Amino acid sequence: MNKTNRVVKQLKDFWDEFKQVKFGIAGIILLLLFIVLVVFEQFLIPFPEASTRWRDITYWEDNPRSVPPIWINWFSQKDYTPTAYFEDLEYTEQNVSGPITMLNSVIEYDYDYDVPPVDLIYRGTFKGNFSLNIVLERPDGNKINLVNKSFSSNTEKDFRISIINEAINNVQSFARRYVQNLPPRVDVNTVLFSQANGELFSNPTPLNGTYKLNINLIKMTEDTTIQDTRLVVSGSVSGLLGTDNSKRDVWSGLVAGIKWALFIGLMTSAISVSVGVIYGVISAYYGGIVDSIMQRIWEIFINIPLLPVLIVLSAIFKPSIWSLILMMSLFFWVGPVKTVRSMALQIKEETYVEAAKALGASHRRIIFKHMVPILIPYAFASMALNVPNAILYEATVSLLGLGDATIVTWGQILHDAMNGGAVTNGLWWWVVPPGIAIALVGMTFAFLGFAMDTILNPKLRTR
Repeated sequence: MNKTNRVVKQLKDFWDEFKQVKFGIAGIILLLLFIVLVVFEQFLIPFPEASTRWRDITYWEDNPRSVPPIWINWFSQKDYTPTAYFEDLEYTEQNVSGPITMLNSVIEYDYDYDVPPVDLIYRGTFKGNFSLNIVLERPDGNKINLVNKSFSSNTEKDFRISIINEAINNVQSFARRYVQNLPPRVDVNTVLFSQANGELFSNPTPLNGTYKLNINLIKMTEDTTIQDTRLVVSGSVSGLLGTDNSKRDVWSGLVAGIKWALFIGLMTSAISVSVGVIYGVISAYYGGIVDSIMQRIWEIFINIPLLPVLIVLSAIFKPSIWSLILMMSLFFWVGPVKTVRSMALQIKEETYVEAAKALGASHRRIIFKHMVPILIPYAFASMALNVPNAILYEATVSLLGLGDATIVTWGQILHDAMNGGAVTNGLWWWVVPPGIAIALVGMTFAFLGFAMDTILNPKLRTR
């Protein structure tokens, strides 16, 4: 109980000093924020399976491609259309003839924006034979036949219709009523959601109001089933951080990457600092030829250019998070060695170490029982300061396409952004947030490390 009380008192004394260091408190707040985002990840992102299905294009196919965040409407002179979902659609059923029945559903969509949606997507699950007809009734009374399509399958199957793609020919016919010479590429979205006049392409004016989508499903057989239908209005803005060129939600990827950033940083730092502390203590304790050899080995490793070696090793070995952590740990351990060695040389001369030797304590016991524990405070400060390095190196390796593609990391997002021409195409929301996230995590552990170093190192120097 006395030992427990002593530990509690030491922790309390440490906290009393720590909270006096302002940037240490800032580091604690940032770390708690990241931990909250990791713990509540499933509730904070619109796509809970982002971590496991980041590379699965079917998971993201209903999203708009390369659109900015929804909050740009606050700063833009034009109102962009947000994504809207119409689920659990209700149908009225009517018998047509014999086994043929028709299901009808009318969806009303209020359009009050300047920039039209990217697409309209209708999807569901079916088995059997049916025909699909979708007609759009505009606020001005014009009706446009968008989709006429038949489906057949003996097994249960998913169907997905991009209404914008299916409606190209009919929309062109509608546009010719007002414009004789159509442009080479007709923007279907603009035609559907703009006023019908001679400036439909040269200077389109949004047609605001209530649009009605009449969906007719004609079942050809009695055993035909159609389930889980829904309509997605794929907007011209999406989510908190927009989407990339694979339709993936950037916010979901950013939050999903936090746990991997923390894991890579903390694991690499813990392994490398632990090895470095033990290495430095052993070198100082034995001295002589052992110390000389160990210091020459240290000098070899400290002079190896880390990033080029990591790039080469990542290209040789199969990219995985574990191999990357091991490779970084293989070189990061040299960081604390010199400082630890100088501290251990002082600790070795302490009377309690000499007493332990006189009592016949083994070298192992003296090193791990009497010397290493004294250096634990420094080790924690060093670990915190090393975390940003590990995260930055992982991001660099992933940026070059040599990271673990099975997980979502900020480096992977930046790599995809580079390959997708995010900078040249002005997709800033794909590049800036991962960069800021890397900087914030680096600042978090830099603040914590400097705070601990400020508090603990003076005590170490007075031992």
